[in-house]
Amino acid sequence: MQNLKWALVEISMIRAQGRARRAMSRLWVLALVGHCAYAGSGLFGIDHELPLDQSGIWARKYQTGLEFGVVAVEVAGSLWLGNDNPLGHTLWQTVDASVISGVGVELLKYGFSRTRPDQGGNPNQWFRGTCCQSFPSGEVTLQASFVTPFIANYARQNPWIWSLELLPVYDAFARMKSQAHWQSDVIAGWALGTGVGYWSTTRNVPLSVQILPRGMSVGYSKRF
Repeated sequence: MQNLKWALVEISMIRAQGRARRAMSRLWVLALVGHCAYAGSGLFGIDHELPLDQSGIWARKYQTGLEFGVVAVEVAGSLWLGNDNPLGHTLWQTVDASVISGVGVELLKYGFSRTRPDQGGNPNQWFRGTCCQSFPSGEVTLQASFVTPFIANYARQNPWIWSLELLPVYDAFARMKSQAHWQSDVIAGWALGTGVGYWSTTRNVPLSVQILPRGMSVGYSKRF
């Protein structure tokens, strides 16, 4: 039994390492594509200002709608289904990921205080005070922290779940087209959200479930 236990631990570690390598490879591919597309400056040498475009799907109302929609799905879905439901458990993990990565984003924004593209067009302006909060992108972080637990839990059985990565990809382009973020801002936001999102799936009991009263985590659907 002891040998079996250690074998299972080793298998889990191998799987975790494989997922981590895939996450890092996606990050570097994204950075490489950006570098090949335009030789800019700033972090990674890929930062450049995109022409302002808030028409069609890039309109700000769609960006905020996606942001509020994700938060609503996380909160309403987790409370309705509860942690004992597999989908509800994943939603509670997204709550953990979004809250923790959101706190991290705010600390980084104030710590690095980088100017946005519409604040002078220079990606090398860091530590400018509370006026400047470009790095990293909070909205891209949110989208990545939301989709990663779903991908980690369901992509092996349902590969189409990978298509959820379109949410942070869309938001990254939308934020850059709004001249609110540089390329490295959205890459850093995606990496932060993905990393925390994956970490949230390694816990048997989400932190939010441990903190909140038991009655809020069992699922309101069971009461009706």
